[in-house]
Amino acid sequence: MNTRSSTGPGPLVRLCAISASLLFVSACDQSGGRAASITDVPSRAEASESLPAGSFVTDAKGNAIDGTLLPLKFQISDVGEQGPEPSIGITSSGCMFFPAMEKVMRSCDYGKNWERADDVFSQPVTFDPYLWVDTATDRVFNIQMGYLTHTWIAWSDNDGESWLANPYDQGPLPVNDHMKLGSGPWTEEGLGIIGADVPVYDQAVYFCFNKLAGVFCYTSLDGGATFPVGGQVVGLATTGAGLHGAITTAPDGTVYVPPRLGVPTLIVSKDNGLSWKKVTMGMDVTTPNPRKNSEVATDTASHAYHVWVGENMGVYLARSTDSGLSWDEKSLRVSPKAIVSSTFPQIDAGDPGRIAVTYLGSEDKHLLRTPNIDGQAWDGNPHRAPDDTVYHLYVTYSLNALDENPIFHTVRISEDPVQRGSICIDSGDCRDIGPSSNRNLLDFNDLHIDKDGRVYIAFADGCTGACAESGSAENSRDARGAVAILSSGPSLFAAPGQVPALD
Repeated sequence: MNTRSSTGPGPLVRLCAISASLLFVSACDQSGGRAASITDVPSRAEASESLPAGSFVTDAKGNAIDGTLLPLKFQISDVGEQGPEPSIGITSSGCMFFPAMEKVMRSCDYGKNWERADDVFSQPVTFDPYLWVDTATDRVFNIQMGYLTHTWIAWSDNDGESWLANPYDQGPLPVNDHMKLGSGPWTEEGLGIIGADVPVYDQAVYFCFNKLAGVFCYTSLDGGATFPVGGQVVGLATTGAGLHGAITTAPDGTVYVPPRLGVPTLIVSKDNGLSWKKVTMGMDVTTPNPRKNSEVATDTASHAYHVWVGENMGVYLARSTDSGLSWDEKSLRVSPKAIVSSTFPQIDAGDPGRIAVTYLGSEDKHLLRTPNIDGQAWDGNPHRAPDDTVYHLYVTYSLNALDENPIFHTVRISEDPVQRGSICIDSGDCRDIGPSSNRNLLDFNDLHIDKDGRVYIAFADGCTGACAESGSAENSRDARGAVAILSSGPSLFAAPGQVPALD
């Protein structure tokens, strides 16, 4: 993919007046207002076609509706290193951190320049990278899986200028896989049970991973140096090899971990990880097989938003306005129906109802039911996508996601593909299509916002160079680290309205 700016389209041309009767609809056109018969008035689907390619305004079912697209403009920064399975964090100083495998890359000028910021306290070899920024304290965590034997956790309190570290392995088996780290407020329930009057670190730090089966989650009292509290989340998420999405903590201290299951599920803690309960949702759309992680975001009022890919390969949303106790019974479709295949959803939220969701998607409807890589009728699952399938990076915004009838605004960010052909989302069933495996993108992308409510999307670009211009699935095997940054458009915080424009 070339690193050019991508601009959301201008406003949709709307009818300036509509009056209806049993026999006709009258409307004024842009030239002055003749009466139009009902056949002259564009349908909602036809109205959406006036938007530039890859842009949509949709309802909660994914259908195109009349509406003015939000003015979303993104610029893409090339990190300069291989970056499969990326995560991202932004400190209050504006420095952005991106793990390029064992390397921690830093940019403090919105991606104009990148430099390596890790040091001797970081793990020299990794099987899985992960990065987290505690926005309450600006502590940057660099988490690396040292082979399958242990996780190495390093942290910095000065924007990556220097680091401390603790090689960490918790539990009865020497396997730490799919690890995630997060942080959030202490709760009275948690502190009361722990018996600690004052923690030695302002935030609770959580560390979750799988050891062949089941989710294991631990809590640190000292800012990630040790994790004395926790263990296996017994009986709640023991299938699917214990694979799970990112850890999310609400302002009220509620912790969410999404296990990878056939029915959209969350494990939730109200006491800093001392106990967990399971909640399910999305029975109307379930999840595909194979599948990837679902993800959660919480807003400034501790409302929660859970996104996942449904069985029909659309991106879906369930909301909770009571801090995770109850959820929508009917799922809302975030991605437009025109996007027939999707994977790697990620979400963040600002003020109530203001969310952004990113995912990889394909609009290649014409390939549905044609032979997939196994010679069977393709159902839209990226894992078996035909070689001609083209995937782009998309983002969907909603500024009224808590409304009964929210509106979703979607733009295609990437100007050329980020992947051609299938995307291996089941590591036990990857394919050598051409010279190498289609496992190049690994397991997920990431999305976070900064203090201005500006969106940053970390992704791996699998289609660069010749592939970006006119390549094939055989040469779509890169994993170039990249970040899409909102250069102008609406903030996810209501007060500023718009984010400060970047030069």
